[in-house]
Amino acid sequence: MTMLVEDKSGYPLSKHHSANHGFRIMALKVELKPGERIILGDSVITNDTQRTRLFIEGSAPILREKDIMRVDEADSPCKKIYLMVQMMYLAADPTKHNDIYFELVKDVCEAAPSTRPYVDAVNNRILTGEMYKALKEARKLVDYEQELIGHAKSG
Repeated sequence: MTMLVEDKSGYPLSKHHSANHGFRIMALKVELKPGERIILGDSVITNDTQRTRLFIEGSAPILREKDIMRVDEADSPCKKIYLMVQMMYLAADPTKHNDIYFELVKDVCEAAPSTRPYVDAVNNRILTGEMYKALKEARKLVDYEQELIGHAKSG
């Protein structure tokens, strides 16, 4: 699946200035491969057997299959943080996940203090309500964790 937006904001939905109409909302163009899935709001959409192009307008959270982490895949502390951020992004009330999220963050930072800048980046996005960007920062945290694990195994 390819997610194409006309600006570089990283948001699934963006606003562009139009000289004639003030701000206008641009549709998100999503291309799905056969059998590929996306989450749109609280629904999972699975493509059939042909390549499909969708144009989505609205403010519902959207996750591409490559960004979705299933519960059984959250097999490390930072992946569990990613899963919590994903759940916050998809939730109508993200604060219901705060207790678990902050407990996981505390444990990770105590065990590996070098993760603090990554955790701070996630927290800053959450605090400003930028949940999609928080998810992207959480991916960087998971990547860093995998790097640390790789160093520990090789060294």
